[in-house]
Formats: sequence, C-alpha cells, structure tokens
Amino acid sequence: MSPYLPDHDDGAAVAVLDDEREPSDAELTALEAEMPVILAGVELLDAEIMTLDREPCELDLRRLRRARRRLLNARRDLTNVHDELPSGGAA
Repeated sequence: MSPYLPDHDDGAAVAVLDDEREPSDAELTALEAEMPVILAGVELLDAEIMTLDREPCELDLRRLRRARRRLLNARRDLTNVHDELPSGGAA
C-alpha cells in the first residue's frame, strides 16, 4: 500500500497520514538492531549535559570517555552485523 494518494484537484500526490499504521516487522527489527547505538548515544548526551554548567572533574571525564567508547563500540557492532548479512538481489 502506497502512503501517497493522488490529489483529486490537480493529480499531485499528497501524503496520507494514517494514525492506525503500525511499524512493519522489518522496521521493528531494524529498530531493535539499532537500539544499542541509540542507548549509547543517550548515555553520551547525559554525560555531556552533566558537564555543561561546570568544569568537568576527573569522574566526569571518565564518564565521558566511557560513554564515547560505548557509542563507538555499539556503532562498530552494528556495522559488523550489517556487513555480515547477505545482500538481496539476483546474483
């Protein structure tokens, strides 16, 4: 089903907003695969927010380094998983 329908006046396509539309299984699987990256990004953002109004102490610096490392590791793992998946299409 296309999310676009022709406009009745001039034939231009307009987006149809369907509040009842649920994510497909493929979309849910992709979101689930990206969840570690999302959570690591939130953790890094939290660590950065904590240091906005003051000079970071040693504990803050360690927290920032750890959050950056977790984000990089999560991105690496996601990239490696996508590289291992077989590509679709005819050979």
